[in-house]
Amino acid sequence: MGNNAMDITLVAGISSGTGSATRMGHVTWKDVPTRTMEVGGVSFAYRELGPDSGVPVIFLHHLMAVLDDWDPRVIDGIAAQRRVIAFDNRGVGASGGSVPDSIEEMGRDAIAFIRAFGFKQVDLLGFSLGGGVAQMIALQAPDLVRRMVLAGTGPRGGGGIEEITRVAVIAYLKAALTLSDARNFLFFPRTPEGKGAAKDYFSRLKERIKDRDQPISLQARRAQLNAIRTAGLSAPDDLSVITQPVFVANGDHDLMVASSLSADMARRLPNAQLTIYPDSGHGGVFQHHQVFVPAVLDFLAD
Repeated sequence: MGNNAMDITLVAGISSGTGSATRMGHVTWKDVPTRTMEVGGVSFAYRELGPDSGVPVIFLHHLMAVLDDWDPRVIDGIAAQRRVIAFDNRGVGASGGSVPDSIEEMGRDAIAFIRAFGFKQVDLLGFSLGGGVAQMIALQAPDLVRRMVLAGTGPRGGGGIEEITRVAVIAYLKAALTLSDARNFLFFPRTPEGKGAAKDYFSRLKERIKDRDQPISLQARRAQLNAIRTAGLSAPDDLSVITQPVFVANGDHDLMVASSLSADMARRLPNAQLTIYPDSGHGGVFQHHQVFVPAVLDFLAD
């Protein structure tokens, strides 16, 4: 990577599987305890695993997600080498308060949570909405961010917000008719390989049996959707001021955030590399976790 240059990688596909979770000492994502921390009168729920030392990697999850929606293979794989902290932002899952209806405020809440740990610098891994929040953190507190991984996400004001709404409505209707999770249709292509990846993904999400997170509330859903719509219709941010190294990843057939939006975002970031995973959708980094995780570890260790 260099100044004003974008490295683009097209990755050959590797079949996903449901192999055993990577062990970090005695704890993996399926059994790490959920803790809470009070920040500014709000109780934040979080889980922490991996080594005690080094720059931590803060995970920022997607629309309508809680802690249990993180793919264990991604969490455990990165926590094998890095300190990982995943949390529910304000009003999400088991965290207190109400979800704000702007990604700027979500970013401020995340900054407050990170600073409450006393960290001077962190790495960020944001997926989908979490990628938008990660950008807000980098714009509002640039000294706090060392490196970023932005997966399945695009820039504010990038366009296509009406298409995202239409796709989401159709997916939820299909999910209701088939008594299934809408992410079957939103995250994975309806090909044999995509359907297999979806099955494996949902199987992995069920590995944690005890101490599961609270479901996301109706207020949180509405506020997040309002925040996404507002961001989509807003003026674009000046991403040239984000000079930290950024790893941008997406599937080549993302119905939620078109890969062209991820590519546009990467072009506007001065120090970005772009990886597009084949035959995959919004959940491409989960479908291709076997190549995504090593790539992230290499990027963060660079």
